[in-house]
Parts: sequence; structure tokens; C-alpha cells
Amino acid sequence: PRHRTLAAAARDARLALLGGAIVRDPDSGRRHNTALLFGPAGEPLLDYRKVHLPDEEGYWEAHHYEPGDRLESPARVAGWGVGVQICSDANRPQACSALAAMGADVILIPRATPAETWPRWRLVLRAAAVTSCAYVISVNRPGSRSGGVIGGPSVAIAPTGDVLLETTEPVAAVTLDRAVLDTARREYPGYLDVRADVYADAWRRV
Repeated sequence: PRHRTLAAAARDARLALLGGAIVRDPDSGRRHNTALLFGPAGEPLLDYRKVHLPDEEGYWEAHHYEPGDRLESPARVAGWGVGVQICSDANRPQACSALAAMGADVILIPRATPAETWPRWRLVLRAAAVTSCAYVISVNRPGSRSGGVIGGPSVAIAPTGDVLLETTEPVAAVTLDRAVLDTARREYPGYLDVRADVYADAWRRV
């Protein structure tokens, strides 16, 4: 039902849409925290399962869900490569760098985080934009619900690390500039090689 609802919303608005869902794997029966990306005709473009699950008071995701086990290749939306991470995933920057190397120009990172943690999240997200040399757009709940602690700013960050938009409004718009992306990738540090062979060798030795 959630898939159908999101697909219909994208189709009715004639916009690409990223939404969240708890999806049960038909084979294993296990539940996954999932981001679903649909195109403007309501077509499914990407289905990403959150990899890094928190496990602490108030955030017992690891008790309720199974982690994903792969990065999904970026989808193409209006000529842009779009990659997806979910919340805690951003704290492991290898994924954003890998998505950019796979063709992501924009990385979407929906969150549900407390407002008081925003200074740290702002730093993490800016670093992700610079080190991956991609736009990073991260959306949080605009405010808490039922007295809960979740809520705080959403942000759009250029590949230079410049903050283009920071807001707690429920609806906002930002314009991305392809020229800014291209320039960032030509200049330092964007032009530095991504040495997947070196990194893979190091990880094998961990």
C-alpha cells in the first residue's frame, strides 16, 4: 500500500518523490527501513534499505529491523544522478563517496533526528558533500510530534560545502546548478582520484 500511495503522489504532482516505508522482505519475512524513489510518472526508480541501524535508548532500530546489505546504484532524474542514504548511514562517509563514484550528482539523506544534535549533523552532512563532491540534501521532520524529541532543520549543501538552504519549514525549494558541480569536480579536492583498489585492499586487511 505504501508503494502505491507514494507512486500515486509522484504521478499526481508530476514530480520525482522520495518517501520512507517499513518493507517486509517477501523471501525472508524480515523488515527493513526503506527509502523508495519514484519518478514523475509514478515509476519506481530506486529501493534502498538502510544499512547502519542505531541501537540505543529511544532508537532501537537494530531490535526491530534488519540492516540492508548493499548500496543501490544512483537513479537518473531529469538528467541528474540521484543516490540515497538514510539518516545514520551518513555517519559512515564511504557510502556517499561510493555513490558519487557510481554516478550520483545528488545524494538524498532523509533523517529523523533530535534538534539538539543538529550542529553535529550539519558538520557531517557538509563533510559528505565536500568529500563526495556531490550535492547533499537532507530532510528532517520540521517539528516534533506528540511531544517527541524528533525534529529540526533540513538542509541543502553544495559540493563545495556551502549551505544553500537551511530551514525548519515543511515545504522549501532550492535550485541546483550543474556548473557548480562541474567546477567543484575540476578543482581541488574534487579532481583527486578515487582509489577503490587501495581502499578495497585496506578493508580486506581489517
